[in-house]
Amino acid sequence: MLVLVAPGQGAQTPGFLTPWLDLPGAAERVAAWSEAIGLDLAHYGTKADADEIRDTAVAQPLLVAAGLLSAAHLDGIVPGAVAGHSVGEITAAAVAGVLTESDALSFVRTRGLGMADAAAVTPTGMSAVLGGDRDTVVAHLEKLGLTPANINGAGQIVAAGTLEQLAALEADKPEGAMKVVALKVAGAFHTHHMAPAVARLEEAAQALTPADPTVTYVSNKDGAAVATGADVVARLVGQVANPVRWDLCMERFAGLGVTGIIELCPGGTLTGLAKRALKGVPSVALKTPDDIEKAKELAAEISA
Repeated sequence: MLVLVAPGQGAQTPGFLTPWLDLPGAAERVAAWSEAIGLDLAHYGTKADADEIRDTAVAQPLLVAAGLLSAAHLDGIVPGAVAGHSVGEITAAAVAGVLTESDALSFVRTRGLGMADAAAVTPTGMSAVLGGDRDTVVAHLEKLGLTPANINGAGQIVAAGTLEQLAALEADKPEGAMKVVALKVAGAFHTHHMAPAVARLEEAAQALTPADPTVTYVSNKDGAAVATGADVVARLVGQVANPVRWDLCMERFAGLGVTGIIELCPGGTLTGLAKRALKGVPSVALKTPDDIEKAKELAAEISA
């Protein structure tokens, strides 16, 4: 069972798209996507600095474009299941055949703009809490008025809320937590602060004609395997204001009998979590095109 996963916001780094644009047809593909959504993806993926690509309205389409571009070069690899972390769910939906590439880019453009506008209402952010018992950490966050926005498993929970609440967390860490790390995101995603974005996505979803997944699609909402395209889209809409349960996604992978994981570009975050939570399961993170051959070798080993 090969699982293909797509990373979420915060995985982007300056210039990460540069080597991918050298692949045959890649620059033309990205140029067409850029024109379609009114955002110069090549510029942001090659020349923009960290602050520019931290912008939610930029980061989200950029990540989906990178994920789709890397997936297109995994010739012949057919995963048994797919999942994405937060905005990566849109990438996963396209890989699973639920959305076309153009619909995925259009939808994520609306998502990024809507969440950026919602984040501008109140100064908010997110911080990762590393270590500690899950229930103890969650209770501590709730005491401070924070939301456990990403329960990622492997000893990592991401708190989201106002900057004042996050400062209080930094000064008063949960019992057993090793450290608190501020994330490079521009808002309290997956919390009630994102409610205005849900309304915009509900409207955008009306223009979609989703197909049912061609492979098992695992949802951030609860780790469930989702059977219909309509349900996938409904979950994509609601998920922006609700916590990401990546821990439950990984539990689902284990239940499906995962024997290998490939993380789409810009890979590294989700394979890092898997190495701690799914010990012994081999993985490949697509960071540059040089990693494509490693991914094909892993897929071949699994199918042998």
